[in-house]
Amino acid sequence: MPIRLFNSLSRQVEEFKPAHPDRVTMYVCGPTVYHYAHIGNARGPVVFGVLADLLRRHFPKLVYARNITDIDDKINQSALEQGVPISAITEKYARIYREDMGALGVKLPDLEPHATHHIADIIAMIERLIARGHAYAAEGHVLFQVSTFPQYGALSRRSPDEMLAGARVEVAPYKREPGDFVLWKPSPPELPGWDSPWGRGRPGWHIECSAMCHAHFGDTIDIHAGGVDLQFPHHENEIAQSQCANGATFARWWLHNGMLTFDGSKMSKSVGNIRTVHELLREYPAEALRYALLSAHYRQPLDWSAALIEQSIHTLDRLYGTLRDLEAIAAAPELPESVELALADDLNTPAALAELSRLAGEARAAQRDWAQAPEGLARAEAAARARTAKARLLGAGAALGLLQQAPAAWFGHGAGDGDEARIEALVAERTAAKQARDFARADAIRAELAAAGIVLEDTPQGVRWSRKRA
Repeated sequence: MPIRLFNSLSRQVEEFKPAHPDRVTMYVCGPTVYHYAHIGNARGPVVFGVLADLLRRHFPKLVYARNITDIDDKINQSALEQGVPISAITEKYARIYREDMGALGVKLPDLEPHATHHIADIIAMIERLIARGHAYAAEGHVLFQVSTFPQYGALSRRSPDEMLAGARVEVAPYKREPGDFVLWKPSPPELPGWDSPWGRGRPGWHIECSAMCHAHFGDTIDIHAGGVDLQFPHHENEIAQSQCANGATFARWWLHNGMLTFDGSKMSKSVGNIRTVHELLREYPAEALRYALLSAHYRQPLDWSAALIEQSIHTLDRLYGTLRDLEAIAAAPELPESVELALADDLNTPAALAELSRLAGEARAAQRDWAQAPEGLARAEAAARARTAKARLLGAGAALGLLQQAPAAWFGHGAGDGDEARIEALVAERTAAKQARDFARADAIRAELAAAGIVLEDTPQGVRWSRKRA
């Protein structure tokens, strides 16, 4: 089946065809590692991770890169305030970023280029831009001259006045034109710097991604993705400097995920409504956060709220409850075509999640038929239908990075091994008390477990327990 993706450059949904069918290349803008990532930063890695898995199912090879920005003014400021080298900041938060994304089910990319590992590539690209008349050196700086690239603004569809306002340009006497942007800037002794033809300095942010892309993929990549907030000026500047330096199309497809709002308001440090992935993982099951991030189409805004997370938890409770009822049936995941069709339609995760719920309904019906079927051929046929239904449910979940743990692990979220054994013992004791008609003891055990945040559910298959969600 064809994969169709919305290309931000053409403003159209187009059938995706890589330049080389045997090798797809994709680059996603990664984190600037000076602090914990907020939940909005996680949307791109989650949704584009689903895209990476989709591409791997349809093409022989995908090379997926997500960079680490480990030289930046915010990093420098944090290191100065703490009196440590920048590596102490960047290595710590890069590690935490990987751990937090991993908890959300985000797989590591094939390549994770670091800006500081590509200084020679950055300098070489800047030298090409100067030689071709697109950049100039002035007072220790090197700047890209925007007027030399007539296509500037094609991605963001902004007028020159809008671009100047949106870029918050620095007024500097060494600029030929106000919109020119920095490729290299001087570093005073207290800041990190590298030797260059223009003196000791450090790269500008935009040139880093262009140089890393070129170092690993050559002149042209198939897909470049990131948040819509990066469309201008970052991605616009990447296109300008890459195409002027290399003389070729930089990226054939541009994909942008929408931003998160928080209870209807824009996330802002000044407002104080930023929620980090790190703190949310301490409060909620990681899979519920992932489900919530997939609940809206990736190109649309997503309003983040406690209610959204709670709804995601309740939905996963139902899905895992279905799998728990089918635990006696062994099944290997089988990807339903309906889910793959939804994902191939511009990564339509809401449609895929709706299909996941429908498949769960089919699985529950199959489980009931199997449980009620008489022994013999009818029961064997019902078991086969239940096995197929469970396989399709597991396959649909796997395509979305969901339902990847045992039901007991989901419902026992937060319980340690010893704690879980104690709960099981109390549940067994309550069952025995009820059988002995010692209802006072049974009620006392239920109350004890409830006080510990354990919810009991009496079902035809026996007593089920789960931890009460926050």
